[in-house]
Amino acid sequence: MRTTQLGLLAIGEETLTAFLSKATGTAVEWVQMMGMKPGPDSIGIIAVSHNCIGVAARACGLVSLEPTKVAEILKDRPSWYRDCRCVDILHVFPTGNGGTIELIYMQTYAPTTLAAPRDFWTLRYTCGLDDGSLVICERSLTQSTGGPSGPNTPGFIRAEVLPSGYLIRPCEGGGSMIHIVDHVDLDAWSVPEVLRPLYESPKIVAQKMTIAALRHIRQIAHESSGEIPYGAGRQPAVLRTFSQRLSRGFNDAVSGFPDDGWSLLTSDGAEDITITVNSSPNKLVGSHISPSPLFSAIGGGILCAKASMLVQDVPPALLVRFLREHRSEWADPGVDAYSAASLRASPYAVPGLRAGGFMGNQVILPLAHTLEHEEFLEVLRLEGHGFSHEEVLLARDMYLLQLCSGVDENASGACAQLVFAPIDESFADDAPLLPSGFRVIPLDTKTDVPSATRTLDLASALEVGSGGALRGSGDSPGGCSTRSVLTIAFQFSFENHLRESVAAMARQYVRAVMASVQRVAMAIAPSRLGSQIQLKHPPGSPEALTLASWIGRSYRAHTGEEIRWSDTEEADSPLKLLWNHSDAILCCSLKPAPMFTFGNNAALDMLETTLVNLQDISLEAILDDEGRKALCAEFSKVMQQGSAYLPGGVCKSSMGRQASYEQAVAWKVVGDDVAGAPHCLAFMFVNWTFL
Repeated sequence: MRTTQLGLLAIGEETLTAFLSKATGTAVEWVQMMGMKPGPDSIGIIAVSHNCIGVAARACGLVSLEPTKVAEILKDRPSWYRDCRCVDILHVFPTGNGGTIELIYMQTYAPTTLAAPRDFWTLRYTCGLDDGSLVICERSLTQSTGGPSGPNTPGFIRAEVLPSGYLIRPCEGGGSMIHIVDHVDLDAWSVPEVLRPLYESPKIVAQKMTIAALRHIRQIAHESSGEIPYGAGRQPAVLRTFSQRLSRGFNDAVSGFPDDGWSLLTSDGAEDITITVNSSPNKLVGSHISPSPLFSAIGGGILCAKASMLVQDVPPALLVRFLREHRSEWADPGVDAYSAASLRASPYAVPGLRAGGFMGNQVILPLAHTLEHEEFLEVLRLEGHGFSHEEVLLARDMYLLQLCSGVDENASGACAQLVFAPIDESFADDAPLLPSGFRVIPLDTKTDVPSATRTLDLASALEVGSGGALRGSGDSPGGCSTRSVLTIAFQFSFENHLRESVAAMARQYVRAVMASVQRVAMAIAPSRLGSQIQLKHPPGSPEALTLASWIGRSYRAHTGEEIRWSDTEEADSPLKLLWNHSDAILCCSLKPAPMFTFGNNAALDMLETTLVNLQDISLEAILDDEGRKALCAEFSKVMQQGSAYLPGGVCKSSMGRQASYEQAVAWKVVGDDVAGAPHCLAFMFVNWTFL
């Protein structure tokens, strides 16, 4: 029987041999991972598997810590593996050679709202080699390997660890050389085809496990050297704990485990948003929140609204970077105020969503970042503004603790994430955190995966006990594109008598955020031109880069002049030049009541609005009487000759402020239509300024 200690040691020795053949040999066909930074500051040599059972990643790197310290860090998996929910060491046996055998049960979080979490039952063998190296190797215990059976938890899918581990070699003069192998079979066939790349990508395994482990060790070594300045007067370990609490809290919200107190709330009939509630938040106290002052004496809990959708043609890093830098494009200040007020003891009314709400400036205060800047922690200050007398009295700055990661566009397979939680001015080390945010995970390009042109109801196929649907953000012609799955989760505290009101608000808010993100994704998508021949854009919805090219080309054709760009701008992208132009440039539809469809940064400043809300503003609404008369007088000239110059005047922002301009230019924007039909009208307001 291999359930005895001798039998388990035999499994450990077999695991050791198989692991070493992968770590230093050719038992797996390895391909060097692209996109890793070369040179002396490189994290190490990273490779991923090719054509093997399961998915695997391998890394090799130098760290300035002794082998025993490295082993201690690596064994503490929850500290560096963000997907790890818990690790239970159920049995420990010493071996005759001075090593140890451990039987371990591990649970991991689900990456999206529409996938079941995985668990693992493994044997971990730690021993020393004759050359002084230290080895920690691990593999799953299955019917084929033998060994005792592990726990069986409902709702989890059992995944398998194939021989994996760490080879830690001491270096002369101090430090260690580490070889890491992560080889897993995540049972990809148990998920719908559209999500399968999440479980079949060795690059994702490399980023989430292999590279994460190596980076964490290097970070600890760097902190131990005393070279890192303290952010906000706090030691690096304290700030790192904040990052872990934010990440864990977001994972708890996405997965919503029943044993943490989460239960499904009845839906409103639609399947796009899942609402879960936790009326026993004390179960979560150890990880990221505390019961007071979030929950009053009259009773309450946590409510989470979450959804997943498919995003196409936008790299995860680009989308998350935009969401971080342009919060006003998707966030509602009333909802932010509600979340901030929940930190105070005084009750606060459930907000209605403001269709055209204007948010004050956001100020980012850096706290800490990892060595390679792949993750950074910061405080976001949202400056409070009120427009009515009551709002002015209540207006106050709000603070969010924010964790951003994966915004390097060159990091192949990296998940990009933006997680934030309201905090008060005191920002105590044990401050309660209720994280919300976004996670974008790339799906490897596969030409045989059908394009998402419709709503994909995947929840029924997953049988995870929650409603939800994966919504496509648009068609992708050609069948080959950048595809990612975006997961959104927002958490709110509630008092029991307001639970239904908070649920309705949360459901409406997440739907609004999803719509905003879809618009943003379409606006910032890099051009597919060049990679896809004979691409035809759907009528009325060209990509931003293509529209920028049309605007510049049409201006030149109709006026005989080039748009005068700033001398400091490099003409590497028509969209970048257009976006950064100092004059306000706007496009509007050719309809009886023209509505704006696009504006550059100066135009959004002039109209005091956002890209999302711009599309609810009409051309007539911003012009005064003189401006409307001038446009009517020249409109036929614009349509017949292609352009016209309008005299200077005054326009009005969405907030009612007046802005003067020296001159305006109107011209037809013609696309790639052979017949030369105009796509829209463009306006340039020259040298505008607020009065």
